[in-house]
Amino acid sequence: MLNKPPVIVIDDEEHVRRSCAQSLDLAGFAPETEDCGEKALDQLSRSFPGVVVSDVRLGGMDGLKLLAKIKELDEDIPVILITGHGDVSMAVEAMHNGAFDFLEKPFDTEHFIDAVSRAAQTRWLVMENRRLSFKLNARSGVDSVLLGQSSAMVQLRDQITTMADTDADILIMGETGAGKELVARCLHDFGARKNKHFVAINCGALPETMIESELFGHVAGAFTGAAKTRVGKFEHAQGGTVFLDEIESMPLDLQVGLLRVLQERTVEPLGANKSVPLDIRVIAATKVDLLEACNRGRFREDLYYRLSVMTVNIPPLRNRRDDITSLFQHFAGIAATRQRRASPVLDAATSQQLMQHSWRGNVRELRNAAERFVLDLPPIPNVGARDGGAAQVACAQGASLHERVECFEKTMIEMELRANNGCVTRASESLGVPRKTLYDKLTKYGLKREDFVS
Repeated sequence: MLNKPPVIVIDDEEHVRRSCAQSLDLAGFAPETEDCGEKALDQLSRSFPGVVVSDVRLGGMDGLKLLAKIKELDEDIPVILITGHGDVSMAVEAMHNGAFDFLEKPFDTEHFIDAVSRAAQTRWLVMENRRLSFKLNARSGVDSVLLGQSSAMVQLRDQITTMADTDADILIMGETGAGKELVARCLHDFGARKNKHFVAINCGALPETMIESELFGHVAGAFTGAAKTRVGKFEHAQGGTVFLDEIESMPLDLQVGLLRVLQERTVEPLGANKSVPLDIRVIAATKVDLLEACNRGRFREDLYYRLSVMTVNIPPLRNRRDDITSLFQHFAGIAATRQRRASPVLDAATSQQLMQHSWRGNVRELRNAAERFVLDLPPIPNVGARDGGAAQVACAQGASLHERVECFEKTMIEMELRANNGCVTRASESLGVPRKTLYDKLTKYGLKREDFVS
């Protein structure tokens, strides 16, 4: 049970409120007092973990109407009614309508604390049962979405199930194609915000000139071309989840605004004079080492620590090879249904090829390989070139050192382009070279980015 369960005492007589609050405090409860039922209702919800104690006769909404309102909100919130001598029959009726207990004035402290203790214990059991049921349903849901029986995936699912029902901001770290957005959606879909908006934003795909307006919104006339008010992504996600993918791509000056949103939980649209309160959860994802990016001055350290209240590390596919063939067959079955074809049998040679591959593109690359397999194409074309094996051997036979270096360089560029689905910007970041330099090398080696788009 909670260390200090909350108890709301409602009575229009101040001395009764004060006396009850003092007794509850000494008994280890956390008392709150109100002089009318309307104020108490504002504090209640299905997540309220405590007990309500109310006099039957109140100004405005009486105790019986308050009981009915509370039962509409959550029928399992315990309500103890306080009655005068002439209200006993009314109290009996209230018990039939769902009151937990009633106390007749004047009541002694021991009887009062005993009734509240029993009610608090009952509420704790209800809330614990709900929590366990929620966790069981969430675990079942996560198991059906994040597939794989390797120990790494079992641990990942456990972690997501635990985190899903919290409101803490989360940082997801994983390589390209590892499934960062899928994990973010699980955290949303199997958490308390599941019925609210999930707003996904790719920070690397938004033009710098538009990103501030896109995220924070603007009012009409805020800048040239702002003909009407626009609600930003953060405000649109009210009550739900904002997913910031490729957070490392967010410009430094905008990171300041994001930090303010995370700290204050408010957003101020461009051109507005007042802030809008936000009730959101923020999940960010990155494929790079953000601490290293902080050291290089490319990411704000204070933002990194604000985002990483909780972290999720998605294991790369090469570190959970036990899952490769089962995932491949799962994706092949989906592809076969979509293509209206029979799913081909996975032979031993292909299975061995899958197990030996490096999977730089992780689950996304595996899914594309399964699609090709269903279309009677080699699941892993140019295996040697992609894994840096056969291509290097071929170069080594009679080649000069310069030729071997060029062969290796070409192989590495091909691998990164395939792993990043032909995106030159992301490949240049992975290789640590300027984008113009990489374009020059594509020309030198006769490579075309579109040949690496799946």
